[in-house]
Amino acid sequence: MKRLFALLFLSLSFALNAQFGELADVEFSVQQDKENVYELTFKLKLYQEAYVYGDPIEGAFISPPELVLNVDSSDKFEFLSDWNFPHFKTKFVKEFEGNVNYFDGEELVVTRSIKGFVKDFSVTGNFQAQVCKEGKCITTEYPNPKFEFKIGKGGEINSKIDKYYENSEASISECGYNFSKENKQVKDFNGKSIDAGQDESYFWFFVFAFVSGLVALLTPCVFPMIPMTVSFFLKESENKSNGKFTALVFGLSIIVIYMLIGSVINTLAGPDAANYIATHWLPNVLFFSVFIFFAASFFGMFELTLPSNWGNVSDQKAEKGGLAGAFFMALTLSIVSFSCTGPIVGNVLVESVATGGIKPIIGMFGFSLAFALPFTFFAFFPSLLNKLPKSGGWLNSVKVILGFIELALALKFLSVADQTAHWHILDREVYIALWIAIFSLMVLYLIGKIKFAHDSDVPFLSVPRLMVTIITFSFVVYLLPGMWGAPLKALSGYLPPTSIMDFNLPQLIQGEGGVTCSEPNYSDKLHLPHGIQGYFDYEQGMCCAKDQGKPVFIDFTGHGCVNCRKIEDGIWSDPEILKMLKEEFVVISLYIDEHTIKLSTSKQYTSVFDGETRVKTLGQKNADIQKAWFNKISQPYYVTFDNEQNLLNIPIAFQQASDKFTFRDFLKSSIEEYKKRNK
Repeated sequence: MKRLFALLFLSLSFALNAQFGELADVEFSVQQDKENVYELTFKLKLYQEAYVYGDPIEGAFISPPELVLNVDSSDKFEFLSDWNFPHFKTKFVKEFEGNVNYFDGEELVVTRSIKGFVKDFSVTGNFQAQVCKEGKCITTEYPNPKFEFKIGKGGEINSKIDKYYENSEASISECGYNFSKENKQVKDFNGKSIDAGQDESYFWFFVFAFVSGLVALLTPCVFPMIPMTVSFFLKESENKSNGKFTALVFGLSIIVIYMLIGSVINTLAGPDAANYIATHWLPNVLFFSVFIFFAASFFGMFELTLPSNWGNVSDQKAEKGGLAGAFFMALTLSIVSFSCTGPIVGNVLVESVATGGIKPIIGMFGFSLAFALPFTFFAFFPSLLNKLPKSGGWLNSVKVILGFIELALALKFLSVADQTAHWHILDREVYIALWIAIFSLMVLYLIGKIKFAHDSDVPFLSVPRLMVTIITFSFVVYLLPGMWGAPLKALSGYLPPTSIMDFNLPQLIQGEGGVTCSEPNYSDKLHLPHGIQGYFDYEQGMCCAKDQGKPVFIDFTGHGCVNCRKIEDGIWSDPEILKMLKEEFVVISLYIDEHTIKLSTSKQYTSVFDGETRVKTLGQKNADIQKAWFNKISQPYYVTFDNEQNLLNIPIAFQQASDKFTFRDFLKSSIEEYKKRNK
């Protein structure tokens, strides 16, 4: 049985394309030692803890393909030495029933010396190798990849690998696609500017920030301050005739203070900084830690306060009254309420920084407007204060409930870090299981089965508390099918993608589909939803589309893109749309926030967008394509191309794509345009 497995393992390896993908890069070079003597160098750069097999060891039942370098003989030069290999290690491999030699360093270098008889000649040959990592092996196929060293006049030396090595720059340029310069063909479509695809989501973000401000009013640090603040203006109205104007200044001051915070964020975080903060694992782990910290505070573990002297100074200024007093009263309110508003306003800030632009200012305006309204309203009409419910234990219950919600939201940031760093510790089913646990505990708290330090007794369930309990428990029940692959469309974007689930029942029933010509690069780390087969490398996908004679659907996306998941779960899952994506297009999914996949040295280049930055990662390259060709930085962003890199339609962003019929018509018209051009 072991022998059968070993033979099967070997035959599958040889069936793969002659490329090493993201596991290794091959380089050939030649250096002149002295007159007519040259040193040939074969260099194999190994990535991600990959290794390469060497010559077989006697006694093994069957050996993996060894590293072999064959040089064609010629009367124009002679060999001065054999290939000089570095030291190989030995280990036992049960599939081969014996010991094998292998090399697992960062760079394998093999050299050989020759002496030339003429000034102009070429050294040709071929090589074979098998590069492996964690059970995945990629082997050069027959015919073996060829190489050629060209030694020209005056000591000019060139080298290249021919088309059999599919991952080389030569193969890409032969196919006709290479992102290295401005594409003038994508600036408009049939005379219409592609800016028609601009996504204007500022209104809904304002609504989100406004609702967050209303929620902040119900926290224990803020609600009790309403009577205190109104008493200040009641005294002002008794002493002066402009009490209402002072109240208005007070409300505007709250808005100005919070908008100043947004302006600072907007100034410090440009588009690239915003993308880094939103997608890199390090800031997302930091955000996760901060949210856990705030949740612990909400649960009563400790009180979160700013330095007391900050509040004392502003409070002293407020006592002077007048317009200056109104401003400092607003500042006092902002400082004192920070322990409760900090976590909530933090949600708004993180969400706004993730997109950049003027969103931090819009977010702070929406939050502060809602936050200032009741204070200003009761300052105008202080007699209504007597009708407010008294503060007490119910406010601490609100705080604890916010703690549970804060705990659930914290997982979103850890999920982004997990996806971008490819840790695979918080896959979708684990994430959903944690949410089920968190909200189940919240149900137990609401019915009085769990009690925190500052809670009052719950002798009976009030009707509002019962309603919240029913809603929360219903949410837990809604989450349960998600453990087996249910899309949970209402939560699209806030859960990890279904493509990273270990067991996805709908996808098993539905099956996979899509157009691919060869194994997609980076497919061990990147995935498409709903069983769609596609590519994650622009050139590789374009080459396949040209070979298949199909249009291209380019999906600018990201691991941490909430709106991308909403479109994939809510729109792509439609049977008609999914059928078109699988059968009519070659899909290329370009992850903007992919920081872990490094481009080989030969594929690194200077940014087309700014002409200065060195592009070293796959994510940087994909972002450079979107910025240079389409002048966009937000995701999702959808583009359709023909095989000459011409637009088939005006690209669309989230606002247009979120409508199923608009997205369907976008795909249909792109297909029709492609067929019309290729009659």
